[in-house]
Amino acid sequence: MNVQQLKLLFELKALQNLQGKKEAPTTSFHDLFHELLTTETNEETETIRPSLPLMTTEETHAPTYEKGNTPLSSNSMQQWIDEAATKYDVDPKLIYAVIRHESNFNPQAKSRAGAMGLMQLMPSTARMLGVQDAFDPKQNIEGGTKYLRQLLDRYDGNMALALAAYNAGPRNVDKHGGIPPFRETMNYVKKVMQTYYATSRIV
Repeated sequence: MNVQQLKLLFELKALQNLQGKKEAPTTSFHDLFHELLTTETNEETETIRPSLPLMTTEETHAPTYEKGNTPLSSNSMQQWIDEAATKYDVDPKLIYAVIRHESNFNPQAKSRAGAMGLMQLMPSTARMLGVQDAFDPKQNIEGGTKYLRQLLDRYDGNMALALAAYNAGPRNVDKHGGIPPFRETMNYVKKVMQTYYATSRIV
């Protein structure tokens, strides 16, 4: 474990102490992804953005989604995530974790604020990233991953700050000199990092 990983673990621990919850047990990365898409769980469906409409259990865990007449399988989504991860040098586990807490793997998710698709890109952010159709899962994943790369570079690889900026915007992170004291953002960073570390062993 390197210094950066230790730093992230300390940050996660601090966030956990604020909420009084323990980290989820470690499990297989790809197994978790397929489980999230294909099985019922006892975990309550949560939406990180308050304005993101709640999805039914069937929608949350369906193995495929339809875009036009083209079915979207979990294998296709996994391939696009892996491709974007390689292209932008972002850990695929982080992309999975962000998608899990942004849209729960629903490529048609849209918040009242206008955030769209798997990685909940705002229209202005999508344009900046060159995403023409934010509801196209491949474009959305690539755009969201590119944005994560930019934020990781901006904050010298600090995952917690990059995630805080992804949720609350870089201006708020810069203004507060760290994770903004917003309940939504603090919960978001904690939960995404918990999912990330819970999938630390890749098959």
